[in-house]
Amino acid sequence: MKISTSKSEAMVINRKKVECLLRVKNEILPQVEEFKYFGVLFTSEGRMEQEVNRRIGAASAVMRSLHQSVVVKRELSQKTKLSIYRSIFVPTLTYGHELWVMTERTRSRVQAAEMSFLRRVAGLSLRDRVRSSAIREELGVEPLLLRIERSQMRWLGHRVRMPPGRLPGEVFRACPSGRRPPGRHFGETMSLDWPGNAWGSLRMSWKRTGGGRSGTFCAICSISEMIKQQNIIDVFHTVKTLRNNKTNMVETVEQYKFCYEVALEELNSF
Repeated sequence: MKISTSKSEAMVINRKKVECLLRVKNEILPQVEEFKYFGVLFTSEGRMEQEVNRRIGAASAVMRSLHQSVVVKRELSQKTKLSIYRSIFVPTLTYGHELWVMTERTRSRVQAAEMSFLRRVAGLSLRDRVRSSAIREELGVEPLLLRIERSQMRWLGHRVRMPPGRLPGEVFRACPSGRRPPGRHFGETMSLDWPGNAWGSLRMSWKRTGGGRSGTFCAICSISEMIKQQNIIDVFHTVKTLRNNKTNMVETVEQYKFCYEVALEELNSF
């Protein structure tokens, strides 16, 4: 493999700035603080806030360009406007969302961008004081955050099922060394160790607001390994055991259905 030094750059992902001199032949590759790969912006801090800001800005630019000709044009039906919303606006906004860390601020900003488009399609403004849920129900559109969460969980299922040797799976299963930075960490840790759990003693940490997603993660990991090692499928008791340990694990019907979808995909992979 030949490396083109004119097209290559070096970046170190670390909380602190670290100098890294990578030499190819007689040339030192320039070190950068951010790098765009397949249209996704990565930063040396390992955070995705800048990428989320870029996606929201790109989606806002799309809405501005379509505002007069599509969004508020009375000659076009709502069905046509929603088709454009699904085919242009949503892919622009959510490109690369599998890598996003869905903090409360990110969720709020994504929802604001989503409703900015849908509210105009419905012919409403913030002054009308109509709830977002009522607008979505009137237009027949599912929440964008739910779609993002479902897609992220689907990608998580792919990583869980990856065979040994695949780089994404190895990175996912890796245990980082060292100590966490000083400061308060608002989270909890739970040990999952019950008969039939193919992962043995699995410890899972989650933020106070993310128990449902972490619980779903624990469930699909256990279900996947149970199918591989014991040829047994028992979604109900797996979820029940999780909820007996912590009540907010696997909170919604959609998350419970997703556990069955993962089990079905695991069976189809054989």
